[in-house]
Amino acid sequence: MSKGQYVYDYPRPMVTVDALVFTIREGGLNVLLIKRKHDPWQGMWACPGGFVDLDETLEQAAARELREETGVTGVPLVQFHTFGAVDRDPRGRVITVAYFGAADHRGLAPRGGDDAAEAAWLPVAGLPRLASDHNLVVATAVRTLRALLRAHESAPDWLPPTITKADLLQALDALP
Repeated sequence: MSKGQYVYDYPRPMVTVDALVFTIREGGLNVLLIKRKHDPWQGMWACPGGFVDLDETLEQAAARELREETGVTGVPLVQFHTFGAVDRDPRGRVITVAYFGAADHRGLAPRGGDDAAEAAWLPVAGLPRLASDHNLVVATAVRTLRALLRAHESAPDWLPPTITKADLLQALDALP
């Protein structure tokens, strides 16, 4: 056995990351999603994300997947939750570490790339059924984002200067 290689007698889970980017469009909260190009869930909207490479950190993987699938770069991402339901992915046991960030949509031109057929801003209010458990991922991000913003007096450093804490809270509070 070579250095750094280990063989275990039990199955191991796969690790993925999801990167949600929120913006405010026409006063409403929107999230950047991709339309899946391949199975599983081909043709369904999903959070940008994918498998973590062995030589990268979770943060690097989230930024890479966001870039590869949407063309969006430079958005500070904050880890907010880990999703690990046993049956969340038909490809096997997949654990996802999820990140969110915020960006001014006017400075971005998302486009589908890699295994994403399309990338677009969708209003969070009234999202369609998303791939896997991604409706839960988005809902958890919204709850976490709302709680974080309410818990701190000042705006977090990951908010872009064009999106105020008050505007983001107003968009979050307008959600059903």
